[in-house]
Amino acid sequence: MSSDYYEALGVSLNASTEEIKKAYRKKARKLHPDVNDAEDAEEQFKLLGTAYEVLADPQKRQNYDATGDPEGRPAGFGGGGGGFGGFSDIFETFFGGGSAGPASRTRRGQDALLRVRIDLRDAVFGTTKEVEVETAVGCSVCDSSGMQPGTRPTTCPDCHGQGQIQRPMRSILGTVVQTQTCPRCTGFGNIIEDPCKECDGQGRVRERRTLKVKIPAGVDRGNRIHLAGEGEAGVAGGPPGDLFIEVDVRTHAVFTRRGNDLHATVTIPMASAALGTTTTIETFDGTEEIEVKPGTQSGEVITLRGKGVAHLRGTGRGDLKVHLKVETPTKLSDKQRELLKMLAEERGEKPGESSTEHKGMFKKFREAWESL
Repeated sequence: MSSDYYEALGVSLNASTEEIKKAYRKKARKLHPDVNDAEDAEEQFKLLGTAYEVLADPQKRQNYDATGDPEGRPAGFGGGGGGFGGFSDIFETFFGGGSAGPASRTRRGQDALLRVRIDLRDAVFGTTKEVEVETAVGCSVCDSSGMQPGTRPTTCPDCHGQGQIQRPMRSILGTVVQTQTCPRCTGFGNIIEDPCKECDGQGRVRERRTLKVKIPAGVDRGNRIHLAGEGEAGVAGGPPGDLFIEVDVRTHAVFTRRGNDLHATVTIPMASAALGTTTTIETFDGTEEIEVKPGTQSGEVITLRGKGVAHLRGTGRGDLKVHLKVETPTKLSDKQRELLKMLAEERGEKPGESSTEHKGMFKKFREAWESL
């Protein structure tokens, strides 16, 4: 028994239907040609779709497990053989490889991928976006049947609806009957003599439509939202594929994101850092007041709890980390320069001394206060 379809999905032979669905969705995101640059990405994706179509259908899976073919065709007599490549090749040569019955015209539609850009605020709180997608939808003229309204398919006169024909042929074993796919109806067992003019017999047409997509709070760049059944419509009324929305978040002028925390930098004057002050910052929740303690150094961080990004899976939000940057004046008037010199003399500072050699007045005061 072949296990190629199980290997394609990466599941065990006794995997449940739910496990098969999860495996397919996970691999479809990685193998879709729109996101996978590998040369064989399209072939891998097609194999994945075929494997899912077979293993997700109980009857096809039973046939596949029993014979190695979803239609229940025998896989041959097994074993290896000489010049004919094994008994299965001999069987195919004399008896053909036709299916056990007429094939279905319906096929599942392909999955689709669409990228949506949002602002950082939308990632923090979540939002609803309208997106336009051009994809295959069911033909309204023929109701996805692929036939002109009021018409029906006719039974193939060659195979009489079986989808396969049998022909006698001479062989070394005598006269045998060869079974093969009916060339007239290509295995469907019936013929659509009057296909729908709107969809050319496909049962689907291209159309641009608008969808409202709910973007959950906490999404980050690269996250994907799965919309089941919103992909391309299937052929001849087959089930639709799925639509995946990949999120991209625009860069913000003030805030940067690290996990669920937001980070921002606030610049304060040197005198305000030394004496202490109160300043404000505009957050996504409104204006927040920040207390800058006396003697604040550049690089110190003030944390505003619960002002960050919402947790995507869970409750609560991250924090807002405000990084303080002390601004040193670069242009001084003569009076300002003289005042700074007086301050340096008052503090006992000498030009060229490093901060490790001399403690500032405010730091001394703070250490003395903490030791009380």
